[in-house]
Amino acid sequence: MTTWPILSVVTFLPVIGAVAIYLTRDDDEAARRNARWIALWTTLVTFAVSLILVWRFDAASADFQFVEKANWLASGITYHMGVDGISLPFVILTTALMPFCIIASWKSVTVRVREYMMAFLFLETLMVGTFSALDLVLFYLFFEGGLIPMFLIIGVWGGPRRVYASFKFFLYTLLGSVLMLLAIMALYWNAGTTDIPTLMNTAVPRSLQTWAWLAFFASFAVKMPMWPVHTWLPDAHVEAPTAGSVILAAILLKMGGYGFLRFSLPMFPLASHDFAPLVFSLSVIAIVYTSLVALMQEDIKKLIAYSSVAHMGFVTMGIFAATTQGVAGGVFQMVSHGIVSGALFLCVGIVYDRMHTREIAAYGGLVNRMPLYAMVFMVFTMANVGLPGTSGFVGEFMTLLGTFKVSIPTATFATLGVILSAAYALWLYRKVVFGALTKPSLASIKDLTWRESLTLMPLVFLTILFGVYPKPVLDMSAASVQQLVNNYNAAVTAVKAAALVAQ
Repeated sequence: MTTWPILSVVTFLPVIGAVAIYLTRDDDEAARRNARWIALWTTLVTFAVSLILVWRFDAASADFQFVEKANWLASGITYHMGVDGISLPFVILTTALMPFCIIASWKSVTVRVREYMMAFLFLETLMVGTFSALDLVLFYLFFEGGLIPMFLIIGVWGGPRRVYASFKFFLYTLLGSVLMLLAIMALYWNAGTTDIPTLMNTAVPRSLQTWAWLAFFASFAVKMPMWPVHTWLPDAHVEAPTAGSVILAAILLKMGGYGFLRFSLPMFPLASHDFAPLVFSLSVIAIVYTSLVALMQEDIKKLIAYSSVAHMGFVTMGIFAATTQGVAGGVFQMVSHGIVSGALFLCVGIVYDRMHTREIAAYGGLVNRMPLYAMVFMVFTMANVGLPGTSGFVGEFMTLLGTFKVSIPTATFATLGVILSAAYALWLYRKVVFGALTKPSLASIKDLTWRESLTLMPLVFLTILFGVYPKPVLDMSAASVQQLVNNYNAAVTAVKAAALVAQ
């Protein structure tokens, strides 16, 4: 497709920016300003280069594209990179959101600015690498490596309970991933390779599928996070700086869903079929229970964090329905949620920077002083609810449609989540934005600055664009999703046919 290693360039460009920031060794105001500008330009250039992937991508093909392969470690472990219609949307989502994170941190982060910007650039490399890796060992290194900069971002630049939140985040996600490492070793011993495309076309024995599926599930369920291993997320969100919350909600959570699509369904189709009722049950509990918990929150960030768990329930439900609409809806819902939840955390960060509190009770009547902010916040609130015409509707509707074909009770109970999301999201909006401006502390609050508008307006545009015209994302993933579903159905049907013959 191209004559130069474009995926490696997109993946490792941020590291070059981080090294450039490190070389500005002074810690005066000029060095901090330079660090901000280097980080911003690095993320913008990375995004621009990643758009070449979209331009040159053949959406009609389900094969991996822009493939790079080189010998790396002994025993056939290779440096193997490539993207298909399932991974490319997440690569673009990552590179697109990083400049917004840098801009959002421009004024709010004032201590250790150089280290902060370096942490974000290293995190970008590790996230893009996770979505591009086509070798299990390489995937694992990128997947686990992302914990380190996020651990530092929460633990160094977070709120009062940042150390507790960062360790809880790290230990939860690391524990699940240790089991995945054991499963990777078992797959290598079984097939003699860690090459992901090869393993996707290698029949894994039924007995190995079951426990390997559970080991991968342990890692990805924590990352999503699914109920009941979701408790680290609200703490991490509340304590993380604004940009940290954006990346956590928009990208890091999606690694779990991506893992299900890349490993669980194609490599362990029989186990995925057997455990689908378990996933449906956990998804419905997540959707209903965490929506009810969100209704009881007094902290804006915590409410949005719990809503993220609920929305990820729709994703897991759609993926394990293993229908074309369900899987395509899961991919779209993850992209949409990345944009909407990231924007909601940016909105919270804007009022927090002015008032230094996230308590819902501290606000009220903001529309009187911040009409532009109220309008922008309304768009993202409606998308969070799943209003038709916003991107939030398309993903939820498709996952429900795909699940109805497989399990009517699951989809019926999940629909309660749509009603409950309207309850907590509209309640939050009414308490924060509407009403009389009675609190003296809010009397002089200022509306969006030009920098904040520059951050939010593109996200408003994308939220409405993908709500009205979801075709670009759906077309990009269509061929890969169809091949995934076809292979899954073929494997399940073959086993059922063999069982009938044996009878």
